[in-house]
Amino acid sequence: MRLKPLLPALAVLASTVLALPAIAADTSGTGEPAFRALYKELVETNTAPGEGSCTLAAQRMQARLKAAGYTDADIHLFIPDSAPKDGGIVAVLRGTGSKKKAILLLAHIDVVAAKRSDWTRDPFTLIEEGGYFYGRGTSDDKAQAAIWTDLLIRLKQEGYRPKRDIKMALTCGEETEGVFNGAHWLSTEHKDWIDADFALNEGANGQLDETGRKIALNIEAAEKVYQDFKLETTNPGGHSSRPVPENAIYQMSTALPKIGALEFPVMLNDATRAYFTRMAPIVGGESGAAMLAIVKNPMDSAANAILSKNPQWHSMLRTTCVATLIEGGHALNALPQHVSANVNCRIFPGVSVDDVQAALVRAVADPAVKVSVVEPRSLATPAPALGPDILGPIEKVSAELWPGVPVVPTMTTGATDGIYTSAAGIPTYGVEGLFVDPDEGHIHGLNERVGVQSLMDARRFMYRLVKLYAAQ
Repeated sequence: MRLKPLLPALAVLASTVLALPAIAADTSGTGEPAFRALYKELVETNTAPGEGSCTLAAQRMQARLKAAGYTDADIHLFIPDSAPKDGGIVAVLRGTGSKKKAILLLAHIDVVAAKRSDWTRDPFTLIEEGGYFYGRGTSDDKAQAAIWTDLLIRLKQEGYRPKRDIKMALTCGEETEGVFNGAHWLSTEHKDWIDADFALNEGANGQLDETGRKIALNIEAAEKVYQDFKLETTNPGGHSSRPVPENAIYQMSTALPKIGALEFPVMLNDATRAYFTRMAPIVGGESGAAMLAIVKNPMDSAANAILSKNPQWHSMLRTTCVATLIEGGHALNALPQHVSANVNCRIFPGVSVDDVQAALVRAVADPAVKVSVVEPRSLATPAPALGPDILGPIEKVSAELWPGVPVVPTMTTGATDGIYTSAAGIPTYGVEGLFVDPDEGHIHGLNERVGVQSLMDARRFMYRLVKLYAAQ
């Protein structure tokens, strides 16, 4: 893809540098006032699809990095020709020449749309109230984007020289289908900018109970692959006054319950084995015992039945497929000529799209129902290995900050931009250090929020963690 010349962007950048907000004096020595100012600027830069601009947010982060001493050689600001509002930024703090490849810090800066009339507060004004920050993107994912940018600035100001390069990529397009996705573009067109030994990304939070007690720090070590399939039935049609047995609606209505009854086999990987093993003593009781049993024997039907009562655990144990949309017919007084349905599958890492399609065809068992693949969203990549070189530093820093809180690897049943970097050969892990309430901070919903102390603790966690990795 050809990128737009950056002269207009640099003009905006120059004005942005001059407009950087004043920063309160820091008497703590932690840089928290500067971080709060950066976070506020990022949250208050509207990056929702259509009305907002990721490019402006990237330019503002570039201005801060350059003010801290990063040069043009350290920064790639990219603005797609086809989507001038969907730009992003890659920056690097260069190491001293370790043979180990870089660490990549990945975050998306686009957010889900938010209507002011629906919110209690202005979604694009950062508001601190009752121990929380409110605003669209306060958690997903501008918390991490702000922490990464602040981290690079702090390390530069400290004169810190890591053994290995530390790279950062802030991208657009994660929240919206069918738009320019910066992580995908970088992974396929400019992998050299982001190439790394591994990447840290969003994907898993720490869990709080209803009283605010920390239950576990989750680490995303795998994620499912999103894939849609289209089911279609066609028929010659005719006048509704002369019905015939072959009816496209009836054929589809027979096929869909078979999809609903389709149960894929139990599968485990490093992430889910660790999850069920470490969650068993936390959950306890019958479910805890079932977790240990399924790890010991994935074919244990009794354990499977117990765990599958929980929709999250059921989904973590297998590929799942579900009908999500249906449309058909063309007139009230005519026999239907065409009916289609969308079946959304979340595929267990390492399982091929072709195998899932074949399973759907076998389940339907009707040649009159065509099953096709909707444009693939991502490659079916295996889960990255979760060795002590990755998990050890996380456990060390977590024990220092939150003694007694278990670190629990997990597999997200959704998807992040990690699907693209992992497919490009950069193992990607969801590590945030951000503890959230049981309501998950209303992510994607109204009045999104994050705990102020939780955000500051996550900043401390990431600062220590990245330094440990950088010193390897």
